[in-house]
Amino acid sequence: MNPTLVKPGLFRDRRDAGRLLAEKLAAYANRPDVLVLALPRGGVPVAYEVARRLGAPLDVFVVRKLGVPGHEELAMGAVATGGVRVLNDQLVEQLGIPDQMIDAVAARERQELARRERLYRGGRPPPDVRGRTVILVDDGLATGATMYAAIEALRKQNPGRIVVAVPTASPETCEEMKAKADHVICAITPDPFQAVGRWYQDFSQTSDEEVADLLARRSTPGNSEAAQNPNPDSALIKALRETAYPIAGSARDYDPLIGRIGEARFALLGEASHGTHEFYYERAEITKCLIAEKNFTAVAVEADWPDAYRLNRYVRGASDDVDAAEALADFRRFPTWMWRNTVMVEFIEWLRAHNDALPPGTEKVGFYGLDLYSLHASMKAVLRYLEKVDPEAAKRARERYSCFDHVGEDTQGYGLMTRLNLSKSCEEEVVRQLLEMQRRAADYVRRDGRLAEDELFYAEQNARLVKNAEAYYRSVFLEEVSSWNLRDRHMAETLDALAAHLGRKGGRAKIAVWEHNSHLGDARATEMGQRGELNVGQLTREKYGSEAVLVGFTTHHGTVTAASDWGEPAERKRVRPALAGSYEALFHAAGRDRFLLIVNDSDRLAQQLGVARLERAIGVIYRPETERQSHYFRARLPSQFDAVLHFDETRAVKPLETTEEWEAGELPETFPFAV
Repeated sequence: MNPTLVKPGLFRDRRDAGRLLAEKLAAYANRPDVLVLALPRGGVPVAYEVARRLGAPLDVFVVRKLGVPGHEELAMGAVATGGVRVLNDQLVEQLGIPDQMIDAVAARERQELARRERLYRGGRPPPDVRGRTVILVDDGLATGATMYAAIEALRKQNPGRIVVAVPTASPETCEEMKAKADHVICAITPDPFQAVGRWYQDFSQTSDEEVADLLARRSTPGNSEAAQNPNPDSALIKALRETAYPIAGSARDYDPLIGRIGEARFALLGEASHGTHEFYYERAEITKCLIAEKNFTAVAVEADWPDAYRLNRYVRGASDDVDAAEALADFRRFPTWMWRNTVMVEFIEWLRAHNDALPPGTEKVGFYGLDLYSLHASMKAVLRYLEKVDPEAAKRARERYSCFDHVGEDTQGYGLMTRLNLSKSCEEEVVRQLLEMQRRAADYVRRDGRLAEDELFYAEQNARLVKNAEAYYRSVFLEEVSSWNLRDRHMAETLDALAAHLGRKGGRAKIAVWEHNSHLGDARATEMGQRGELNVGQLTREKYGSEAVLVGFTTHHGTVTAASDWGEPAERKRVRPALAGSYEALFHAAGRDRFLLIVNDSDRLAQQLGVARLERAIGVIYRPETERQSHYFRARLPSQFDAVLHFDETRAVKPLETTEEWEAGELPETFPFAV
């Protein structure tokens, strides 16, 4: 366990610490078996915020240490809520403490325990913990003696599971506590630790009156915060259960979604990560339905144009590749698992078999890439095409593209050098090349008819990609918004061009689009839009209106294939349970393992869901240690998507080439929080 490096005074006060601790306990939100027990007095304000945010009942677990007479700081046992007494038999035997002395100390401490319970609870009985998940909360752990005593005493009452949760602890105590409790969460573990109070700005003593008041707010029948609103989302959760369509593994699971898509031309199918099996598999199943039942004629994905075009040739029966795995061979740039995975192999083989079974002359379903990272591969593709159809034009193109020779394959280096005015921009050259190809297009097509038209379109899209990629790499060193917008505009333009090409004979091309939620959900309904970013979903909606249907995917917890940093090996990482206050946590609370939600099925539900919440986005990198900052943004889901598919527990998609790190997976001791 690595100690946390933090500055003293991280928490404003105990209530603030409780709010932060609640985020790390999100997996326990809205569960009927959960009970939060505070160790008074300092643990109560912390636990109050935890219970409030988890939608759980709050009570106290009063523990009184039994000090060795004359050495009261040394605990020989404890008495606790529920009439429990525990003894350290080894210590009692070593010191030879007689039974009557133990009984006398225990009687005195029981009197104080009873006084405190009357003061805190009034006439309410202690809670029944049998079989329940009990979260024991204190304001911090120094030696952990009181918490150890609480755990031992609580065990005698037969809870189902004991979770210890504190805002701060010494690294050693937090680690040792794991041997006692079923799950331990220490929000921070500073080293050196020194004292609990060092990590609070206000660590003033909690009064008995404050303890009683906080307990009353959540516990007094008929007049409490809990009684008035035990779970602020309870009505919404009920509406979700009534409105959502279960996904049970039936062949007709997606009929409601196919019906919602109807005759739309674009089905934008998202994903909340770039490495989740269920997202890939279910997206493929939906796409098969769209091809078979709605005559969709293309799949366009968040992949580079030339790499995907090799797959396009394979599924159309126009390549020499022997199988899908070989056709995926061009996907060698990080992150390879995005397309070189087992689900993709199965889908590509299905697409090939579907096309092979079509009657002669029927338009075959194609597979295309929309992204722009393939600057050099696209330049090579342009040159190969021109060398076949117009050798003189190929010479001119080679001369123009030689502008990049001084940086080799280092596209990031090109961007940085042009930004610092250390190198000339190639913008003029790549624009001229695209314009020349567009001017000569008619001549090239007349030479070979339909096949030439397809090949020209492929080459022209590569030339367009080179132009946009050059601008993209120059923009990455300007500002994040600029490069993001340029990339998504390119993908939207490519989608437009593909739709026009496929519908050039007066047809109505229908395309399934596979990209991340962050690209396909309408940016105007998210924090992205607030900071000036746009995306494919927004641009497609603006241009095509109801002809585009946007579908998001979410998960609460599980595993994912992702890297720890750019260019690093693929790992099978654990996806932490979603944070409280997120759409994923809300869907988890609905108690359905898998479901489909169509937003406009219920105006009331759409209105309730329209209040902005957190939403998770995992890309090719997953950093659970900075979960909130790295992977969450605020969104208004009913405006972002037309439908959402939720899979509560998901697993990592399997790469075609696995590593030792991926096979090993993440160590279970760190699940669900790395402490």
